[in-house]
Amino acid sequence: MFNINKIAVICGGSSSEREISLKSGEAIHGALMNLGFRSEIFDFNKLNNLENLQSFDKVFIALHGHEGEGGKLQENLESLNIDYTGSNFKGCKNTWNKEICKNILNENNIRTPNAVSTNLLDNFNKNPFDEFQNKYGYSSNLFMKPAEDGSSIDIFKLINNNDFLHAKKSIKDSKRNFIFEEEIVGKEFTVSVINNNCLPPIEIKTENDFYDYDAKYISESTNLIQARLNQQELSEINEISLNAFHSLGCKNWARVDFLQDLDGKFYVIEINTVPGMTSHSCVPKSGSFLGWSYESVVMEILNINE
Repeated sequence: MFNINKIAVICGGSSSEREISLKSGEAIHGALMNLGFRSEIFDFNKLNNLENLQSFDKVFIALHGHEGEGGKLQENLESLNIDYTGSNFKGCKNTWNKEICKNILNENNIRTPNAVSTNLLDNFNKNPFDEFQNKYGYSSNLFMKPAEDGSSIDIFKLINNNDFLHAKKSIKDSKRNFIFEEEIVGKEFTVSVINNNCLPPIEIKTENDFYDYDAKYISESTNLIQARLNQQELSEINEISLNAFHSLGCKNWARVDFLQDLDGKFYVIEINTVPGMTSHSCVPKSGSFLGWSYESVVMEILNINE
């Protein structure tokens, strides 16, 4: 018998990733039921009092966006002595904000693409290419990204300032901070880390300009394949993944996203403390390369003893 039996799954919420979170939550809930646990699923929008979760042995957090990855939920659960999956307040805070994340990566000599930050985008009336040139002394195509968001929402590739002006008019929410990050030309990878172990890296192949929302959740042409890396590259990407994981204060599980340039250098672009867990998401896909079922991946994340 396991030392826990009753598990609550939190998902949904009000972020731009709500639908993906609901799908992840449903999949996790189904897996828990198949594994013999007593499981109940909660939409965060309807969860009025976290004290209602005190009757559960553990909470499986499948809540994306600031509500699930910003750290406040974890802090509140800890104040109620409720056990949960994933990183604590510190790890979530450090990874959720891209500027903070990049600063910590740079402080720990972990390569990440150079970037410049805005305050409120509505008030940013400069040329981002000039700002990048002034700070780093060279020019680059840029990616405009919200400082705090996930699932590639409101991300635009910019080749010139006209692209920026168009993107500024097209984004869903301009009343927040953004970063302008240099383009790294090459391959895209992701590494799932569960309890200090790296699962086989995935190479992401898409016909889109980059791995945007359409490529992640809509396009039928996106392929997630086991990365064909030589032993040196494999050792390097795994070492960087664990260094980033620990430097940012992550716990239990996370997903580390990479770019590899044409010279073979790896760059960490972000760390997700509550990765997607739909049946087609990267974490269960990585587990499948080890012969793990979806239920096996869920068990590994739960990190419980018999």
